[in-house]
Amino acid sequence: MKLLKCLLFICLAPAMAFAQTSANIQDFDNYVQQAVTDWHVPGLAIAVVKDGKVIFAKGYGIREMGKPDKVDTQTIFAIASTTKAMTAACAAMLVDEGKLHWDDKVTDYLPGFQLYDPYVTRELTVRDLFLHDSGVGNTDYLWAYMNIPADEMLHRLRLAKPEYGFRAGFVYQNLFYVTAGKVIEKASGMPWADFVQKRIFTPLKMTRSVPAFSKIKGVPNQSSAHIKVDSSIVVAQKDVTDAIGPAGGVWSSVEDMAKWVNCMLDSTKYNGNQRLLKPESWAMLLKPQTFVSESEFYPTARVTKPHWITYGLGWFQQDYQGQKVDFHTGSLTGLVAINGMIVDKKMGVYILANLDHAEVRHALMFKAFDYFALGGNRDWSKEFLKLYGDILAKREKSTKDYEAKRVIGTHPTLDLKAYAGTYTDPLYGTVVITATADKLTFNINNFITAEASCWNYDTFVGPYVRKEYGKIGATFNIDELGKVSTVNVDGMLFARQ
Repeated sequence: MKLLKCLLFICLAPAMAFAQTSANIQDFDNYVQQAVTDWHVPGLAIAVVKDGKVIFAKGYGIREMGKPDKVDTQTIFAIASTTKAMTAACAAMLVDEGKLHWDDKVTDYLPGFQLYDPYVTRELTVRDLFLHDSGVGNTDYLWAYMNIPADEMLHRLRLAKPEYGFRAGFVYQNLFYVTAGKVIEKASGMPWADFVQKRIFTPLKMTRSVPAFSKIKGVPNQSSAHIKVDSSIVVAQKDVTDAIGPAGGVWSSVEDMAKWVNCMLDSTKYNGNQRLLKPESWAMLLKPQTFVSESEFYPTARVTKPHWITYGLGWFQQDYQGQKVDFHTGSLTGLVAINGMIVDKKMGVYILANLDHAEVRHALMFKAFDYFALGGNRDWSKEFLKLYGDILAKREKSTKDYEAKRVIGTHPTLDLKAYAGTYTDPLYGTVVITATADKLTFNINNFITAEASCWNYDTFVGPYVRKEYGKIGATFNIDELGKVSTVNVDGMLFARQ
C-alpha cells in the first residue's frame, strides 16, 4: 500500500506542479494588469524565464496615448541602462580572446584619455570603467544639455573635477561606459554598435534589437515615450542616445530580451552548448566588485531591506529571501526598463514600460521572483506605490518650503537687456540669452530652450520648451562694477563673454 501511494504521488506530481504553475501564471497576469492600471502606465511588456524557457510573456496597454495600437511582446522600447550589462559582456568576450584584460590601464588603449586628476588618469583600469568608482561625479549634462559626439564628451571629462576619492565611493556614471565602448572598439577594430550586433544580437537571434536610435526609424511596432505633466500623461520626445550607446543605446522588445536573460542565466549558453563567454568570464560579470551605499541605491531598499548592496560589471546586486539578485534598471525620458535575475534559481524577468519613472517595474520584478521562484505573498505594487508616493509628497513639500522663502514682488537688479548675451564654459558649453519686455529666453548649446521670468531678484525661473526637462533655474551674479559676470543654470556655471 505504501508503495502504491508512493507511485501514485510520483505519477501525479508533474500534473500537480503544472496545475500550480498554470494557476500562478493566471494570478500573475491578473496582478500585472492591475498594477499597470494602478500606476497609470500607458503600456508595458514583461517576460519571465525559468529553467531555460519563457514561462510568461505578455504586453499590456497601448503604445501611444490617444492611439489604439496595443503593446505586445515584440513592441520595441528603449532598454536604456540595461544596455550596460551587454557592454560589459562585450568586453568580457575580448578578455576571452586575449585582446583585453580587466586590469589593463585605459590609457593603454586610449592614449589621449585624460581626467582632471593625473593620478586617476594613469591608474584607471578597464574594470574601473564599469564600476562607477572613478571619483568623477555625475556628468550626464554632457549629453542631456547638448548634442555633441562621444569623442567630444570624453574630451571634456578632463574638466570635470572629482567629487570623492578614487575607488572610495560610488556615483553612477554613464560616460565611463561610453569610454568602455571606445576601448572595445580599439581592442576589436569594430565600433561598439557593430560589435554588439554581431556578437550578441545575431547569435541569440535577437531580430527586434538594434544598437542605436537612428536604426529604429520606420521600424513598425515601437512604443512612444510618455511623461506626466501636472495630472496628465502626454507623449514626449524620445531621447537620442546614439552618442552614449554603450551606456544606454539599445532598443529592443521583451521577446528578444528574454533570449538575453536566458543566455545570462545559463552561463551565456545558447543553441545547446554554444557560448558567448567562457564560464569564468561570465562569473566575473556577476561577481560583486564594489559596495554601494544605500544613498546611491534605489529607494526600494527601504522596503526590501537588503543586508548588502554591491555592483558587478554592469549589474546591481542585493540579497532577497536569502538569494543573490542581479539586476539593473534603465531610464530614458518617458521609457523605462528593468532586468532581474536569480541565477541560483535559473529564473529571470525583463520589463519594459512607456512612462517616465514607472517604478511599477521594481514591484513586478519582485512579484515575479515570489511567484515563480521563491514564494511569498507581499503586495509589492501597493508597497512601492506608497513608497514612491511618500517620496513625491516629501519632494513637493520641500519645493513649497523653498518657495515660501521667496520674497514676493522683487525685481531684477538691472534692466532685462543687461542680462542678455553669450555665456560660456569649457565643460558645459554655451548659453545664449535674449531679452523681451518681461522674460529671458535661454538657448543652451543650441539644443534646448526655456523662457524664464524674475522669480526672486536676480534668479529667473520658467519652463523648458521640452516639458520633460521641467523648469529652468538661473541665477545671475552682478560684479562690483554693476555688470553681469556669470549665470548659474541648473547648477552649471557660465561666464559672460
